[in-house]
Amino acid sequence: MSQLQSSEKVTFLDPSHERMSYTQPVIGFVLLGLIVVFGTYLNGLSASLPVHLMAGVYLGYVLTRARFGFAGGIKRIYMRGEGSLTKALIILILVTAFVTMGLQWKAAADGLLPAYLAGEGEAFIPGTTNVYFTNIATIIGGFIFGIGMMLAGACGSGTLADFGEGAGRALIAFIFFVLGTAPGHYLRQVIDGTAIGQVGVRLHFPQVMGYFGAFLMTAALLGVIYWITIKYENMRKAEGTYMDPKGDYEDFEKPLDDTKKAPFLSHQTYHKLFIERWGFKLGALALAMGAIFVLVTTDRNWGVSTAVLTLNVWFFDLLGFDFNPEYFGSHLARVEAGLLNDSGTIRNLGLFFGCTIAFLLAKRFTFDFDFNKKDGFYFALGGLMLGFGSRLGLGCNLGAMYAAISSFSFSGWVFLLAMTLGGITGMKLFAGKVCILPHRIGKK
Repeated sequence: MSQLQSSEKVTFLDPSHERMSYTQPVIGFVLLGLIVVFGTYLNGLSASLPVHLMAGVYLGYVLTRARFGFAGGIKRIYMRGEGSLTKALIILILVTAFVTMGLQWKAAADGLLPAYLAGEGEAFIPGTTNVYFTNIATIIGGFIFGIGMMLAGACGSGTLADFGEGAGRALIAFIFFVLGTAPGHYLRQVIDGTAIGQVGVRLHFPQVMGYFGAFLMTAALLGVIYWITIKYENMRKAEGTYMDPKGDYEDFEKPLDDTKKAPFLSHQTYHKLFIERWGFKLGALALAMGAIFVLVTTDRNWGVSTAVLTLNVWFFDLLGFDFNPEYFGSHLARVEAGLLNDSGTIRNLGLFFGCTIAFLLAKRFTFDFDFNKKDGFYFALGGLMLGFGSRLGLGCNLGAMYAAISSFSFSGWVFLLAMTLGGITGMKLFAGKVCILPHRIGKK
């Protein structure tokens, strides 16, 4: 949306302004109302389900308003030479880890144990369900996932978000994301049962260095990543391949010059509230609030891929496929209880609609299928690798990396390294071969 001159005072009552089409915002507010109605229905099934729906809508809205993506923390700095999103991700993890430290310390002081040490049905320290056993599957899964998120154009949550925004590539990627989860989950169970799969470690850092020590170590490692980011930015500046962090902002999502002079019921105010793009740092803080809300209300971290696997099991169960209860028992139980009773599915659904609502209120929703068949093949391959890699590694950017690191799990750092290497490999291998992966600036 083009900026208005400071002399213009366009309010919602002025029908002459060419950009003041309210069809999409009206649809957005109607959809928001329908979400409230749906939440009321869910409340009849379980009082907790509307909370999951609300959390999903909030997280999706934030992801879209800030144009925030976990995959972008690798792709953006490599392609553009600037680490604005990478730094924001560091803030996101640090803030979440700080609050998690307090929650986990309090739970431990009350006598609770990490989830992997607690007995069946016993309460556990919040967030420790993401303290995974780290083995060869974690590394391979993270590497495959890293390549997949470059081909798909987003990570697990990002694919769901882009799907909600009308991106055709995300629709293809999401379908194959779902298809890839069950094979990845099955292979993880098989590997874990082998001799090589049992070579590894499950480490919750507070168990060996205390909660404050674990937080300090996490902050130090994040500081190292921040330092590497700055050094890399300086190198790209020196070689002339550094781009302005806000250089990809579209004109209509930039701040207006005359917002402070505008009356409340005006185009300028609407632009500020619903159209103006949020910075990555603001997005990181807002996402941290949402993720912490999920942790506080459920004792579990925000994740996406587990519910996507449940969707896979539900779909193929309808087609008559038989799943081994030994490997898929928990997902079969969720399917039997009904998808609308599954908290993860409801949160993912909320995230999808939160992104859609954000785009509608910003008057920028459109179905985008501007790609060819070859691109479509790569999107499908990327989605398949996302699903397969996420379940082989026991999570995507959220569960296996963000949630694991902020919950002080060793596995999160291993997944981060493997995923980063996979992402860089994917960009090097497929640059110029798929429309969403151009050659790095300054490179041919």
